[in-house]
Amino acid sequence: MSFIELRDIRQRRDGRDILENISLSVARGEVRALIGPTGAGKTTLLRLADLLDTPTSGMVFFDGCDTSASEWVRLEARRRMAFVLQKPIVFNTSVYENVASGLRWRGQGSRHLRERVLEVLEMVRLADYKDRNARTLSGGEVQRVAIARAIAIKPEVLLLDEPTANLDPVSASRIEELIEGIIKKQSLTVLLATHDMAQGQRLADKISVLVNGRIVQTGGLREIFYSPMSREVAEFVGMENILDGMITSCEGELAVIDVQGHTIEAVTDCHSGENVSVLMRPEDITVALTRVSSSARNSLAGTITRTLSSGPFCRVEIDCGFPLVALVTRRSAEEMGLEPGKRVYATFKAVSLHVIRR
Repeated sequence: MSFIELRDIRQRRDGRDILENISLSVARGEVRALIGPTGAGKTTLLRLADLLDTPTSGMVFFDGCDTSASEWVRLEARRRMAFVLQKPIVFNTSVYENVASGLRWRGQGSRHLRERVLEVLEMVRLADYKDRNARTLSGGEVQRVAIARAIAIKPEVLLLDEPTANLDPVSASRIEELIEGIIKKQSLTVLLATHDMAQGQRLADKISVLVNGRIVQTGGLREIFYSPMSREVAEFVGMENILDGMITSCEGELAVIDVQGHTIEAVTDCHSGENVSVLMRPEDITVALTRVSSSARNSLAGTITRTLSSGPFCRVEIDCGFPLVALVTRRSAEEMGLEPGKRVYATFKAVSLHVIRR
C-alpha cells in the first residue's frame, strides 16, 4: 500500500492549470525525486502532499486515509510530516531556539526537548553554533538549521523543496551529504523536488519527471536518464543528441536507421519503415583520431566544430553530416589536440542508443 498517494490531482490558480491529472504513489521508506524545469509545478505538488493546500480536484491519501475526510485526519497526517522550504525561514533568535520551536509547538517537555535539540544539532554539525543568532549564519548554515528543525520532531515524511538551489557548490555538497545520512539513519519517506538532475540521481530510489504541470515519466535512474519515453523528457535529462530518422531495415532487434542520408545501427523493437528519433548521451560517444577497431557498430567520420571545457570534462561538438555532441575527459582532449577543424571519428555502440517512435 502507498504511504503517500495523490490521485487525479488538478490545481488551478488565476485561471490556469498549475497541475493537471497528477497521480503519484510513494511507498513507505522510499526516496522519490521530482525533477523538472522551473515553473513545472514541483513546489505546488509538494505543498499538496504536505496538506498545506487543497487541490482544485482529486484526492490526497496519507497512510491509507483520505485526508479530506475530516480536519482531524488532516491535522494528524500533517503532524507526521515536515517540510523544508527552498528559502527557509529562521526566527530572530538563537539556533537552539529555532530548532526547538517545532518541539515546543507540540508541547514537548523541557528535559526531553533539550536532549533532542542537542542531539539534532550534533547530527547537522551545528552544536557549536547553538547560541548564535540564526539570522547571522551563512546560507548553507541556515539550510542546516531548517533541516534540523524539521527532523527534530521525528517526522515519518520529509519534504524538501530545492534544498541546495541557493547554495555554493561546497555548501550544496555538504547539505546533500547531510540529507543522505539522515535518510539512511532515520529510514524516512522523502519527497524531494529539484531541478538538479545529478542530485536526483544520487539521492532518489525513484524519479518522477514533471513538465508543464504533468508527470510525463516515472521510473528508476536508468529508465529516466537512459530510456526516456518522450522527446521532452530526453531534452530535460541531458540527451543532447536527438536525431530524427527512418528505419530502413531490421534483423531481429538490430535496426538500420537512415539519418539525413547517413546510416546508424541501433537495438530497438521498432519496425522497418517507422519514423523514429535516436537518442544518445554525450558520454556514450568515444572520440578518436583514427577509426577504431571495436565491437561498436557505429563509427562516423566528422569535423569538430566547437569545444568547451567544463571542470574535468570537455564537450566536443562534431559535424558528422548531422551534429553530434560527445563528452570526453579534459586530459584526453588535450592529448588528442581536439580543436575546431580537426577530423575525428565518433564511435558508439548500437546498444547505447535509445530509439523512440515519432
